[in-house]
Amino acid sequence: RALPSARHFLADPGLRTSLKLRCFRPRQRTDIVAMSATVVRKVSGLQFPFQTPDPFLFCVYHYDEYPAGDGKMRAPKRGNGADFDPNAPYRMYHGERVPGFPQHPHRGFETVTATMKGIVDHTDSLGNAGRYGHGDVQWMTAGSGIVHGEMFPLVHDDGDNHLRLFQIWLNLPSAKKMAKPAFVMHWAPDVQRATVDNGNVQAVVWAGTLFGAKGQPPPPDSWAHDDANDVGIYFLTCAPGASVTLPAAKGGASTNRTLYFFEGERVEVGGKVFSSKSAIDLDASIECAISVPAAGAGKETLLLVLQGKPIGEPVAQHGPFVMNTRAEIQQAFSDYQQTRFGGWPWPDDAMTFPKNKPRFALVDGVETFGPGGMPGLKGHHEL
Repeated sequence: RALPSARHFLADPGLRTSLKLRCFRPRQRTDIVAMSATVVRKVSGLQFPFQTPDPFLFCVYHYDEYPAGDGKMRAPKRGNGADFDPNAPYRMYHGERVPGFPQHPHRGFETVTATMKGIVDHTDSLGNAGRYGHGDVQWMTAGSGIVHGEMFPLVHDDGDNHLRLFQIWLNLPSAKKMAKPAFVMHWAPDVQRATVDNGNVQAVVWAGTLFGAKGQPPPPDSWAHDDANDVGIYFLTCAPGASVTLPAAKGGASTNRTLYFFEGERVEVGGKVFSSKSAIDLDASIECAISVPAAGAGKETLLLVLQGKPIGEPVAQHGPFVMNTRAEIQQAFSDYQQTRFGGWPWPDDAMTFPKNKPRFALVDGVETFGPGGMPGLKGHHEL
């Protein structure tokens, strides 16, 4: 599904770049200009959802300013079944009174749902479930087929329920498209972070390795499970005046790498200055200097990096199914119509859990609990 962006970062859909550099000594300036000519391969205005390189399929940034709930975790307004208004403070998406995405099928790829703030309730056709947020990461391999729901319950009726998260789709190679579905939860305290430039840059590593921080293990059939595929998902928060160098990828030029400037006023990447939201394709074999001006930056600058060696296979996609051929897509629809990928074991299509239930993961019949107990609903390791 194509989820639109929130209004907060749709400040300027155009693209403005400048070769003007900050005050460097002549030798340094020459070096940086030379680097910028090679490290920045392509620049385009940021689309919504974000345009993504192989092995990724889809990336969307949710920022919804949900207000206080009504005691039943419902929003003040009623959804119309397809509420994606980018100019509204928040969206209901496919939800009616609780925002979110009631049950829907997937086959042939993976979803990585990386949260910064807010609560998500997950249920699926395997009987797995979870409540997570505030820095937790859920990684799901759809594989041969799964039905799941993602709802955003307004668990607090005494204050706001703001939601910030990324959902990223990572493709599976043909040999793994019919793999057994899998589900893993990584709680916020286990998600590794790195602080560099005297605290001016905070990096959260959702996959791969950066600045000494390492992502938690993905499901066993993931393209990211093999370190040789060089998959990395990095979220960087840069304060005004920040400066950091993104190291070359271990896969070198064979690794695809895109940096997304999606929130902030201005950033310099590889010697080029960007003041509009941009997708910046980089040569992953070359380190890349990133800086935020100390003056005029105004607020934090947010960056996302997606990288990985390409799968390099044909992609056939129709809605929630991603395969290699049109015949396989037709087979996916036929299989879903006949089997419902195991059926829906939950009483509601838009399943949510009791308001006071803490963060948890139910996987293969075993329930574990997330950080903080009841206070954890207010957030742990918020970003």
